[in-house]
Order: sequence, then C-alpha cells, then structure tokens
Amino acid sequence: MRGGNDTPISEFLLLGLSEEAELQPLIFGLFLSMYLITVLGNLLIILAVSSDSHLHTPMYFFLCNLSLVDICFTSNTVPKMLWNIQAQSRVITYAGCITQMYFFLLFGMLDNFLLTVMAYDRFVAICHPLHYMVIMNPRLCGLLVLVSWIISGLNSLLQSIMVLQLSFCTHFEIAHYFCEIKQVIQLACSDTFLNNMVMYFVSALLGAGPLAGIIYSYSKIVSSICAIPSAQGKYKAFSTCASHLSVVSLFYGTVLGVYLSSAAIHSSHSGAIASVMYAVVTPMLNPFIYSLRNKDIKRALKRFYGMAGTKGTIILR
Repeated sequence: MRGGNDTPISEFLLLGLSEEAELQPLIFGLFLSMYLITVLGNLLIILAVSSDSHLHTPMYFFLCNLSLVDICFTSNTVPKMLWNIQAQSRVITYAGCITQMYFFLLFGMLDNFLLTVMAYDRFVAICHPLHYMVIMNPRLCGLLVLVSWIISGLNSLLQSIMVLQLSFCTHFEIAHYFCEIKQVIQLACSDTFLNNMVMYFVSALLGAGPLAGIIYSYSKIVSSICAIPSAQGKYKAFSTCASHLSVVSLFYGTVLGVYLSSAAIHSSHSGAIASVMYAVVTPMLNPFIYSLRNKDIKRALKRFYGMAGTKGTIILR
C-alpha cells in the first residue's frame, strides 16, 4: 500500500482506451449509449419476468439474476470512465481502485457461475423432464444462486486483500479504463509471485470448472435431443436452450479471445480495447438475445408494455 518513498498511495491514473483528445467525445457518446442500452434492456427483462406469473419458473429466476448482475457489472466500470472523460481527469483513488477491482471480480465470476447454473437447469429440463419441478425446487434454485454469490465474494475478497499487501513505487498509471487486477499487480514494486499464482490458479479452477460443467450439460442435452423421434420435438427441445447457448458462446468466446489475444500481442492497450467485448458489449447484447429468441419473453414484454400503456392512459384521464 506504500510507495517507494514510504509514503501512502492516494490515487492511480486510468489511461483509458485512447489518449487522443479528439476521440474522447466519440468514446463518451459510444459508451454512454451502450451503458444506457444495457441498463434499460436488462431492467426490462427483470420487470417483464416479475410482472408475468407464467414466467415464475427456475429458468427465468436465473435469467433475472443474470440481468441484475449484468447491470451491476457494467455500472462498476463505465460510469467512472464516463465521469473521467467528462471531467477531463484520469484519477481514481486508491480505495476506489481496490473497490472497483473487488466488484469487477465479483460480478464477472457471478456471470460465470450463473451461466453454469442455467446450463444445469436446461440439462434437467430436457434430460429429466418428468422430475424437473421436483429437482429444480425453489430451495435448490435459491441455494445455487446463494452459493454462487458466496464463492464469487470469497474469491474477490481474497484477491483484493492480497493486492492490499503490495507496495507500489512511483509508476501509478494503469493502461486500462478500469482497475483490472492484472494491470494493478504489474505496477507493484514488491514481490508479486504469490499474487500471480493465486490469480492464475483461481482463474483456471473457477473458470475451467464451470465451463467443463456447461460442456458436460450440453453434451447430455444433445444426446437427449438426438433421441427424440420427431423433428418438431427436437426443434422444441433445442429452442428452449438456444438463447442460453448463444449467451454462453458470446461470453466465453469474448473472454477467451481477450486473454489469448493479450497473451499473443503483449499489449496492455490492445487488451483494454478487447476487454470492452466481455465487460460492456456482452451484457448489452444479452437482453436482445433472450428477447429476440424467446417467445415467452416477447409475450411478457408485450404484456408489460400493454400494462404500462393502460396505466398511463388512466392517469392522463
């Protein structure tokens, strides 16, 4: 926590996506638009599911949690970035940086776990349809979400505490638009071997583990769908998990693409631009994927719009 001259650190500098002044208004407008679309889209999903009793099922319970986490995920980084651009400042306090890092790890890992839980839900629905409501009871659904929060919170707490033990020298510039843990660790002038080992071990364990669970679930789902005799039955079964499969492909595809490209290019700036895909673009696209590919969500949104329009007419009268 102390600098090379034994003085406490008070702030870091976020270099952002570009240092060119003429690009700042464009970046501000683009990210503001994406942030508003993300919040509005995910909020509509939550309101539509909450207002329609037909959607009070495990699948949509998990979807509401995913939408809430996506709102929090982007709200943790984008508003600070927009504020810095508007104020023409790159400063983030030391406490603010650690806090941002903690919540970024928390919500990023929660996204990971919730997608895994949703894959398990689809596995039970397609492979064990007769026992679905017995297995996926409200108690188990709540427990799965609670365990996801606990594991994610403990992981974030562990890694944040370990960063707090580091000493920093005179170089406090983070080549990113938020306090990404890898970038912060690289700025430390004390030994970071343990931090790096824990970071990579946890990423492998909590990243590869859920991904393996998703792959296993979908391998069983594909086998069950192939065993269905009618083409209509196969299409109906596949359509129930098409939206989730699209979101999983988008999330893991962008995350793997970011880390593989950053490892190959060895450029912090390129990594910052690439991270926009999973940290901003993916949460923005999730509501569109679920609303466009899911008839139940479309129906719920239309009913929600109808209720809102009716209430508005009554108030005006």
